[in-house]
Amino acid sequence: MPYAATAPHGAELGRAARALAALLLGAVLAALTLAAPASASAAEQARGRVALIGVPGLEWSDVSQEATPNLWALVGAGGSASLSTRAVPPPDRGVTCPVAGWLTVSAGQRAGAEGRGCPAVPQPRPAEPAATGPGPAAVPGWDRLAAYQAGTGYDARIGTLGALVTAGGGKVAAVGPGAALAAADKSGNIGMYAATVEELGDLTPYHLIALDAGDVAAAWSRQPLDEYGVPSALPPAERRAAVTEADRQVGALVGKLPPGTTILVAGVSDVTPNAHLHVAVATGPSPSGGPYPRGRLTATSTRQDSLVTITDLTATAVQALGLTPPREVVGRPWQSGGPASETASETAAATVTALADGDLASQVLRDVRGPFFTVLVTVQLLFYALAALALRRRRPATGAAAASRILVAVQVVAVLSGAVAVSTFLAQLVPWWSLPVPMLSVIVTILGIAGAITALAFAGPWRAHVLGPLTVVAATTSLALLADVMTGSALQVNAVTGYEPVTGGRFYGFSNIAFAVYATGTILGLAGAAQWLLRRGLPRLAVVLACALYGGLAVFADGWPSWGADFGGVPAFVIGLAVFLILLSGRRVSVVKLLLVGLGGAVLVGALSVFDWLRPAAQRTHLGAFVQQVIDGQAWTVVGRKFSAMVGVTVGNWSLTLLSLVALAFLFLVLNRPSRWGAAALGEAYRQAPTLRAGLIGALTCAFLGFLSNDSGIAIPAMALTVAVPLTLAACVRALQLATPTRPGRRSGRAAPTPSEA
Repeated sequence: MPYAATAPHGAELGRAARALAALLLGAVLAALTLAAPASASAAEQARGRVALIGVPGLEWSDVSQEATPNLWALVGAGGSASLSTRAVPPPDRGVTCPVAGWLTVSAGQRAGAEGRGCPAVPQPRPAEPAATGPGPAAVPGWDRLAAYQAGTGYDARIGTLGALVTAGGGKVAAVGPGAALAAADKSGNIGMYAATVEELGDLTPYHLIALDAGDVAAAWSRQPLDEYGVPSALPPAERRAAVTEADRQVGALVGKLPPGTTILVAGVSDVTPNAHLHVAVATGPSPSGGPYPRGRLTATSTRQDSLVTITDLTATAVQALGLTPPREVVGRPWQSGGPASETASETAAATVTALADGDLASQVLRDVRGPFFTVLVTVQLLFYALAALALRRRRPATGAAAASRILVAVQVVAVLSGAVAVSTFLAQLVPWWSLPVPMLSVIVTILGIAGAITALAFAGPWRAHVLGPLTVVAATTSLALLADVMTGSALQVNAVTGYEPVTGGRFYGFSNIAFAVYATGTILGLAGAAQWLLRRGLPRLAVVLACALYGGLAVFADGWPSWGADFGGVPAFVIGLAVFLILLSGRRVSVVKLLLVGLGGAVLVGALSVFDWLRPAAQRTHLGAFVQQVIDGQAWTVVGRKFSAMVGVTVGNWSLTLLSLVALAFLFLVLNRPSRWGAAALGEAYRQAPTLRAGLIGALTCAFLGFLSNDSGIAIPAMALTVAVPLTLAACVRALQLATPTRPGRRSGRAAPTPSEA
């Protein structure tokens, strides 16, 4: 029987108060230790030279030795990667317009422009109205562009790049209107502007030279507009011609650059109705001092080989000039992901092929993700309905309950369903996106892997136990995602339930959906392991400590900046795990205990965040970045944006909301009510495997708190229930199979009449 804790509430509250005071003191000390390095950049002088070449819309599928010889040569000479260009999109359209891309380069933070669709890039005006040819210029409407950024949720400071170079004594030149947006200072002024490379003359005096090779974007802007004001896709022949002309401009600039120039090429925006990954190439001296080797690029902002972001472009340009990026530049410099062993031509061919395949994967993911979730929700709802029918209508049969074929089928399908979530990540081990029918391919791949996990769940003697199959699936889920996050989170990139590099929401660590699956698998797996250990006679205290040990590792992996880097998930995971451990120990869960545990979770994630913040800025994750945002007074902007996203997902994603409600109803209105077998299936499972109750309550607690603390909203409990409810159903079915049937007794005869009736 559960019993209450003997420690007085006053003492517990006193400890909580002391812990909170320590946390606040640590935060104050952390705030007092900053500041000194902030003024160091004032005395820095720009050195070296950077050519920042933007080709809006350039994709890896555009690059070839025949059509783009200049770009091909750069790819063979330096490092390359896919570029996520996510900025502030126009209303109702998830693309980065050319203006938004160039302004994001200018600010080093996601930026955008007001209005519907993609506005035209403003043409710079000469500083002297009567002037002709190259010379100083200004971007018209700059103040309005700058004011718009305050309402985007990112508070980008456009003009940061040009202002930094100018403040460091450097000279800035821009060729083309987009380049003017990127290179202008905070007043919208450009020291030297020219319409073409040929007009610019000698490039030796300049430290930053920005080129807008905007032929593809210009051709795109002339296409018919869709209902959102975004141009339709370019015809292939017209696109090829525009890419060839852009390549000519790139060659013209590269041919005039003095030796020792760092060349950064980027497809800074979309020029299609849907978002794509774009080209990123770097040659010449890198910010670390040595030249960029031939091979792949990466950045600490993504931690993924061959993947960088558009905000990284700004940080790279700044550091390549020997300057220190200010805090408002959120990107990290491009760096080598490892040199290539092939020749230049072989490197270019292999790079273009592989990175074009990466963009293909992102496009296929966009096409299949929505239909996949529709199929997932529909199948889950049908399965719950059929399982409810089987449990409510099944009649007791003579002989052993295990002979019921219906129950066996329900159990197998339930285990298979519970294995689907982790299989969506393991499916990335197979290049399903390159197969002829991607939607069918991803479903078959996921079902094949889930089938293999299900076969393992029923392969050994553990299949006879109530929690045997549940434990195998849950443990596989926890261990697979733990190993993935410890080795770079590769299984989550372009997974149907993972990251979308195109959208640029996250590139490493635990995504919110992966966290939900991982935490649920961990807690349920521990419940199954605890039941097995208790049945083998181990003391309860030893079992609780063993579960706490692995659970602590799982939480640590979730929050550690080098692994999971999960801010919102840690407190939810800590509380859910603590609820499980408290119930497993035989104690009651009280409000005071929950408050203490919640405080502990907040202290843990706060400590991890401060630790991350203490590292060099280029090595910080978003945990340390949030600490800096708190110090800079920008935390509420971030929190508001996350809260709006959470509400939007919850309100807008009715299918996952419906799935969550139906799963909970099935759990408590079907499994928790007496069946035709006599006993409630869930109650029978609790009786035969008491640790299931602790695990299920802990997992549901974690899912609910994760819903409140993350910006994915209803997606977290929906995916957690997709794991928890089918596995609980499998345990309930096995419990009914092992239970002694409750047979209806003989009907008694009519009672004798009472004296009054006689």
